[in-house]
Parts: sequence; structure tokens; C-alpha cells
Amino acid sequence: MKQELRGLPKGLAEIVGRHLAAAGLLIDSEPELALEHARYARTKAARVGVVREAAGLTAYYAGEWAEALSELRAARRMTHGAGHLAVMADCERALGRPERAIELAREAQGVALDPDDAVELRIVAAGARRDMGQLDASVVALQGDDLDPKRRDPWSARLFYAYADNLAAAGRTEEAVKWFLNAAQADDDNETDAAERAFDLSPQD
Repeated sequence: MKQELRGLPKGLAEIVGRHLAAAGLLIDSEPELALEHARYARTKAARVGVVREAAGLTAYYAGEWAEALSELRAARRMTHGAGHLAVMADCERALGRPERAIELAREAQGVALDPDDAVELRIVAAGARRDMGQLDASVVALQGDDLDPKRRDPWSARLFYAYADNLAAAGRTEEAVKWFLNAAQADDDNETDAAERAFDLSPQD
């Protein structure tokens, strides 16, 4: 980020940098306020890719889907990078356009993504299939070598949870319970309600 801001006059770079830092600090606790900082930075440095990227991600956390999509598209054009395809696809879902989310997932097949980004995009694409009523396809979309209960990748809990959730939606309750339990075992940070979901789906005496 500092490297990209060096292209700005020193005083302006410092101002923009402070607002981006504030956005980063506030994004989890006060996303709307974080977005105000990111928007201000954008008004001062709209031609800097990292600024547009920060504005897009902050807008996403604040629930401003259309703005997030616009900013992240601009950032991709400026940086010529892979961009945040999973976030963009999720914005398309939130805007009621699941077919566009699937198009983005297809587009990513020729792009070198980090493993965690690739998994996140699969999860979003599966959700888009589910939005369209393609329940069996949503399950298949998440299958792969990393869908292994013995794996403990940083994204394993989320992947297992998403797989279980889509199995449940497809009416495959017994399998869903098994995968919610797998997700609970992989969820060291207790970020999901996998154990509760498994209990709720299990037969009660």
C-alpha cells in the first residue's frame, strides 16, 4: 500500500494513508464509519488501485453491494490482478444476480488464485447454484480433494460447513449431520454454529 501511495504528493499520501488505516481499524467494529474513511480516501486518490480496492472491501463489509462491486472492478482494471473474485461474486448474489456470480467463478478457472480465495469462490458459487434452485449442483460444486474430514487447512471449517449446509438444503440430512460434525471438529476458533446445526438436524428422542 505504501509503495502505491508513493506516487502521490507526500502530504496527500499521508492523508490518504491515515484514512485507509482508520478504515482498516474500524472495518470489523464500525463498517459504516470505516466506509466514510475509505470514501474520503477515494475522493483524494481515485486513480490508485489500492485505494479503490480498500474502498470496495470496506463497502462490502458495510453491505453496500453495488458500490463494492464497482470499486473492486475498478481496482482489477488498475492493478491487472486476480482481484477479489469471491467478494465480487458474493456481491452479485446479494444483488439478486446469482448467474453472474457463477460467471465470475467460471472466469476464475483460468486465473491463479490463492487456495483460500479459490475455496471461498467455490462456496459462493455453490450458494449461487442454490439461489437458482440447483440444489444437487450446489453440493457438487463444493466437492474436491480438500473436502476431506482429515484435512485441517485454514479454510476447512468453512468448506465443511458450507458443504453440510447445502446437503441439508438438498434434503440429505444424515450426510449433513456428519459434515456439520466434521466442521465443528475443524473449527478451532468457534467461528461457526456447526455443532448446534448438527444437533438440530439429529433425531431427537
